[in-house]
Order: sequence, then C-alpha cells, then structure tokens
Amino acid sequence: MNIIIYILVFLGIIYLLLKFLANASSKKISKHLRKLIFIGSIILAIILFIGGKFLLSVPLTLLSLAVVKLKGLSIFQLIGLFRLIQTLRRSGRFSFNQNQNIKNHSTLSLEEAYKILNLDIHKRVTKDDVQKAHIKIQKKIHPDISPETARLSSIVNEAKDLVLKNIS
Repeated sequence: MNIIIYILVFLGIIYLLLKFLANASSKKISKHLRKLIFIGSIILAIILFIGGKFLLSVPLTLLSLAVVKLKGLSIFQLIGLFRLIQTLRRSGRFSFNQNQNIKNHSTLSLEEAYKILNLDIHKRVTKDDVQKAHIKIQKKIHPDISPETARLSSIVNEAKDLVLKNIS
C-alpha cells in the first residue's frame, strides 16, 4: 500500500514540475539552468580540489566558466587551450609556478611544434594551414586578451616559425 502512495506522490510532483516548465519562458529556464550548472561545477571543483584531485578540477572549472561564456570563450576553445597547456607542461616548457626556472629560449622539436598548432605531422600542411592554426590559437591566448598568457603566446609563435621554416 505504501508503494502506491509513493508512486502517486512522485507522479504528482512530476506533473507539477512539467506544468511549471510548460508555463515558464525558455530564457528563464536556460538562465536558471546555466546558474545551476555553474554553481554545481564550482562546488564539484572545490570538492575535488580539497580531495587532492587538482588536475581533475581544472578542466571542470574551465567547463563551468565556459557555461557563463567568460570573455567569449566557448567550451571547445577552453578545452583546446587546456590541451595546449598540458602539451607544453609535459614538454617542460610551461608551468603555472612563476618561481620555477623554465627555459625562455627553448628549442621545440618539429613534432612538438605540430602538436602545439594542432596539426597532423603526417599530412601535407600548407603555409595557409599553419597561419590559420596559429591565428586560431592566438585569438585565445594573445597577451592583449590576458597578460598571463604571454609565455604561451611566445611558444605558439615559435612553433609557427619552426613549422613554416620546415615547409619552405
């Protein structure tokens, strides 16, 4: 008998929720949903950060910032930027720690340069392809947009020069 009461209460709640959503404007729903996703992502990122999962919390935080369209960056652009940072961190050319000594005049390998520009080293690449990839990345990380990305921007410029030199 209790299960029937629970089912009726559950269906009643679902009915009222659907009735409310049908009468509400889509802008209002999307605004509240965006806020809910943002707050939930921040809470999850804080929980993961406190739990020692910093590397997992960074992408979640970036995704939550994309939900509110911070500085016009989309989720895909933030994921691309995160991939670029991870590639540079693995090669030892970038660190969030300002006190750490990192070679400012690093020499990139050709493979790293292609990877930074998101180009396939096994395919034939034209100068136009390199320029488009360079512009696409620079739109996200140019120092005029964010002064903290000056080092990233210089590495991307170095990668572009190396690939163009290899093509010529």
